[in-house]
Amino acid sequence: MQIARVDIRACRHRGAALGADALRDGQARAGLDYLVYTVTTEGGQSASMFGFAARSALGAGHLAAASLRPFFVGRNALDREAAWQDWRVADRWWHHLPIYSYGPLDCCLWILAAEAAGKPLWRYIGGLRSEVPVYASSLVLPDADAYVAEARAVQAAGLRAYKVHPPGKSLAQDIEIHRAVRDAVGPDFPLMSDPVAPYTLDEALRLGRELERLGYLWLEEPLPDENFAALRELTRALDIPVIGTEVLPKHPYSVAECLATRVVDGVRADPSWSGGITGTLKTARLAEAFHAPCELHTTIFQPLELVNLHLNGAIGNSRYLELLWPAETFAFGLAAPLPVANGIATMPQGPGLGIALDWDMIDNDTLEVL
Repeated sequence: MQIARVDIRACRHRGAALGADALRDGQARAGLDYLVYTVTTEGGQSASMFGFAARSALGAGHLAAASLRPFFVGRNALDREAAWQDWRVADRWWHHLPIYSYGPLDCCLWILAAEAAGKPLWRYIGGLRSEVPVYASSLVLPDADAYVAEARAVQAAGLRAYKVHPPGKSLAQDIEIHRAVRDAVGPDFPLMSDPVAPYTLDEALRLGRELERLGYLWLEEPLPDENFAALRELTRALDIPVIGTEVLPKHPYSVAECLATRVVDGVRADPSWSGGITGTLKTARLAEAFHAPCELHTTIFQPLELVNLHLNGAIGNSRYLELLWPAETFAFGLAAPLPVANGIATMPQGPGLGIALDWDMIDNDTLEVL
């Protein structure tokens, strides 16, 4: 299982256009950039996984190729923990790659091992459950009416919860949106809120108290993840659980303080931004030791969402699989759809991922092989 090659494709999927306001950065996207990492062993086994690429697949790909290819080639693909620990040291010494660079390669190592064992990835990690409920997560929408229409569509589609990403420009508008969505779906449908850090502490307190009255399940990242002092005070003052940490680098070490001193009530992790499957498991186990949830964060791209599904089959402190909405915008990358029906995702039973990547689409999307 010695690694002979690491190939990286820089890709752009033009069928996933997003408007200028969908992600609150004011920049429209004609398509979504992504990477595809492929690890090949000397024995001819190979595994591939999508990687986040921010605004430039070429930029992210060249960085990853320069640092991660020489780091991995020659290693034993089964030595995942050694690679993870060694990369923590190497990254500190003049690499400093984005938080999304390492994770997909770690996923490839786990897939190779699960396939060699003839087991589905979730069982190879350590099977816990064969299904998990799914919730839909909004993009940023223009007004309360748009959120209401989407929440009703999500509910009608059978999904089990809905998360609001409000515009974040006006606290009064955001409160109006959260009230309207609750009125639209009724008192018993689970709702969450993820403002993505637009508020002052006082504003976050006001929103949190309103969400408590409305029966929302949790309040996620109302303040920047790194603002420990303000988040700790917010968590102390509110009854609704405050969730965070998804954009903190260096999981699980950066998360330990958040749990030990109650900066947040629950944490977030995923195999894209948290150091792969290895890093996500470390964060989830750390949270479990504090009897805290580790809610798995959407990875945007469906092959990585499939990894999230497998992780949900192996850990017990994530309550849902999160998928972005509208679903059709992000439904690419796999040769078959994610196994979701009636709001429940079912664990694949084939070895490894259990669903192949869509290589015809990948070939069509490829900008350059690095």
